[in-house]
Amino acid sequence: MRARPPVAAAALLLALGATAGCLGGPVPTLSGRTPDPAPPAPAVVTGDVNPADRDAVRDGGTLRWAVDSVPATLNVHQPAATADSALIAHALYPALFRPDAHGEWTPDPDYLTAAESTPPGQLPQVVTYHLNPLAVWSDGTPLSAADLIAQRAALSGLDPAHPAAGPAGYAAVDSIVQGADPHEVKVTFRQPCGEWQALFGPLYPAAETATAAAFGRALPGGTAHPTAGPFLVDGYDPAGGRATLVRNPFWWGEPAKADRIEFLAVPAERRTEELARGRLDLAPLTTAVEHAGADPAEALRLAGALPGVTLHRAAGTGLAQLTLNAARETLTDPVLRRALARAVDRRHAADAALTPFGLPAAPLGHHLLAGDQPGYRDDADALGGADPGRMLDTAGWKRPATGGTRARGGRELALTLLVPAGSATLRRAADAVAADLGAAGAAVRVAEAPADDFVRDRLAAGDWDLALFCWPAGPGPAGRQRPVYAKPRPGPDGVPVAGRNYARAGSEEIDRLFDRAAAEADPAARRSLLQEADVRIWQLGHSVPLFQRPELMAVRNGVAGAGVWGLARPRLQDLGWSAP
Repeated sequence: MRARPPVAAAALLLALGATAGCLGGPVPTLSGRTPDPAPPAPAVVTGDVNPADRDAVRDGGTLRWAVDSVPATLNVHQPAATADSALIAHALYPALFRPDAHGEWTPDPDYLTAAESTPPGQLPQVVTYHLNPLAVWSDGTPLSAADLIAQRAALSGLDPAHPAAGPAGYAAVDSIVQGADPHEVKVTFRQPCGEWQALFGPLYPAAETATAAAFGRALPGGTAHPTAGPFLVDGYDPAGGRATLVRNPFWWGEPAKADRIEFLAVPAERRTEELARGRLDLAPLTTAVEHAGADPAEALRLAGALPGVTLHRAAGTGLAQLTLNAARETLTDPVLRRALARAVDRRHAADAALTPFGLPAAPLGHHLLAGDQPGYRDDADALGGADPGRMLDTAGWKRPATGGTRARGGRELALTLLVPAGSATLRRAADAVAADLGAAGAAVRVAEAPADDFVRDRLAAGDWDLALFCWPAGPGPAGRQRPVYAKPRPGPDGVPVAGRNYARAGSEEIDRLFDRAAAEADPAARRSLLQEADVRIWQLGHSVPLFQRPELMAVRNGVAGAGVWGLARPRLQDLGWSAP
């Protein structure tokens, strides 16, 4: 079975951000300018939502929501799934835990009355879920242990017939049984799982996951596919670009405020026009502005001036990074990789990427966490305080007395920086990075590749030196991020298999730190292990975190509870129109 990036990662890899580096104190740059002393990084707020209490939202009405496409499947673990699959699925299917605004898991009382794990260090680890007795699938079947048992079998990776594997925690499960009553479920782990809250969300009915054939079917909802959310599917037309959800009359929780939500497939370049004509109420506009050609600032101004519409903007959940390909002959030396990382001015790139969106030029300093996640810290000092020029000299890349490009053994330090085509934001940041590295004596040529095959045909193939793209932040970083930094292992032919570690650099120590973090039940101890892993990733010269990719959401005035949700997940039953 061929590995693939997870849904959220795949979506963000095509949305891409950029790079730069202001590392530590006032180190003179090789271009002669001396940066001002770096102040503490501005507070990063990952989200911008128009808050509203449910009591301030009237009952009724329709919300029209622009999406890239109406997805072919709502099973987020299928290869055909998209970010829109996840958005719609969470209106229809249970999630036992939900992420809050800081990416921390909280139990969802609509599905759980309680959940507890055995104390840290007590083996085996047993998690006891107390399902809400009122929770039922739309065919009347109660949620039960059978649903968790079938989903674990589908996503554990133990059955090669299933087309996908889920988060690592599923493979750690040893058994699932019903507890003292039909609403109690006991999950026993064969090895500790610190991020167990990430499992079973979305949770699908047993009939949809019990066999490989059932798991492989599309899930458009409706009576043929039981759901258990605040909404039901009333119409689902991928070809026509429309999915209509209506209130679930069998819903046991707080009823949905809106009568209907219509998800409409609208190309990014047409969304401002559709908003201006009053045909949309919610529309992500990040791509429209990023791909606005030579004048994204004008596109942003026009979006912000739409009558009757508020433009929400915030640092998003995509962590933009500069990745260095350690499999390339020039970049096999970690000393050189660290020197190049040290030469990148992260604030320069953040300014190029974020200032046009009206956001603070906040450089990112952590590979695994967004700026407002608990445990975030700027770890760039792990590169050391040496001047990048001296570091390059130490690596044997000398600058000619007349200036210009460095060389070693008659070979110039000439590198290609790969970016996806079409994004003015990404191109600005890439140009900033190329300028920084050029000032240090590396000749960097920015090359664009079609966004549609950027991951499959370029990143995975490895025919590049440097690349700019994003990985998603979110809850459960130990399990989510481990494959991105895992040491490549030899395949059957003896050649290391990179998987999703496109930098092709790793270490046994980093792998052990991720494994220990994933098994650590104590949140503070888990964050400490992730901090140590991040420091080692910096020291490896794997990649340079740059900034959080901006996100824009246009919301029609009067729509309450909407905007850029960031690390949180929208509670769609609370969205609606403000009471008069």
